[in-house]
Amino acid sequence: MSSGLRAFLLVFPMVVFGFWGALHTPDPDLDRNSNSDETADIALAQLPPLPRWSRSDLPDFSTYSDTTEKKAAFFSFLYPRIVLANSRILIEREYLQSLANKDQFSQTELTWLKNQAERLRVDEEPGSDDMFRLLERRLDVIPPSLIMAQAANESAWGTSRFARRGNNLFGQWCFSKGCGLVPQSRVEGASHEVADFDSPYLSVRSYIQNLNRHPAYQKLRDVRLQARNNGEYASGSSLASGLLDYSERGEEYVKEIRSMISYNNLTYYDEKFRSVRDSSQQELLQLASASKEEALRTDLTDEATGSEG
Repeated sequence: MSSGLRAFLLVFPMVVFGFWGALHTPDPDLDRNSNSDETADIALAQLPPLPRWSRSDLPDFSTYSDTTEKKAAFFSFLYPRIVLANSRILIEREYLQSLANKDQFSQTELTWLKNQAERLRVDEEPGSDDMFRLLERRLDVIPPSLIMAQAANESAWGTSRFARRGNNLFGQWCFSKGCGLVPQSRVEGASHEVADFDSPYLSVRSYIQNLNRHPAYQKLRDVRLQARNNGEYASGSSLASGLLDYSERGEEYVKEIRSMISYNNLTYYDEKFRSVRDSSQQELLQLASASKEEALRTDLTDEATGSEG
């Protein structure tokens, strides 16, 4: 790594917990308590139980004195959890597409469709063409590079108070008393807390759901859909254009996220993730239930921590 890049990483602002609004928040208590890891994935026979390692807490990244080693450890920890969350989405997406080709639905299928529509905020008649069209746009993956850049930015590389004490990597809010951690800078009269998750995996999954359903990120979903329609995969950098409302800093925040993707060579992970996107149903099932997280990062190399200047 060049000395210029090392200096850049040391002074780069890692986290900005400004005065955000509901744009950053999961629903109150969503994916937060110990029961949610089994119930938040809408019941689907093909979807296996979550592996035990997905419940692991965040490591103590403050113990790293070397910036490069900290980055490598942070990304190595995150990538399997991103693959796990996205592979389960791809399984559900394939199931959704299989239902779209049916003329009639069983009660179980209709219930699944209604639950997905409620979770992803699709207000259309269950089983209608409009419902399938909107669900297919929202039940989709987020590229690793974007998740990693935002997680690093919002959690100060996993060292912020909210990350360490609440496994919250993205600064998501909740609004019921005791649902999370009270921000030290919370203004008088405010009632929000920063959500507390049982594991970083649940934070990742809740973040993906937030981008997939909140009206503020419609542009992000439009960019993703256009790429799919062109037979391509949207990059994290291109999807970052849809994050104007994620921070009160707007364009500056988007530029910062794109800079982090570029300087940390995070497109490397997007390229590795292509094999997951192209996996068969059986391969996705194996990824979604891998007993060891190492199985989801076997093809990664040291290139991932390289730099581009």
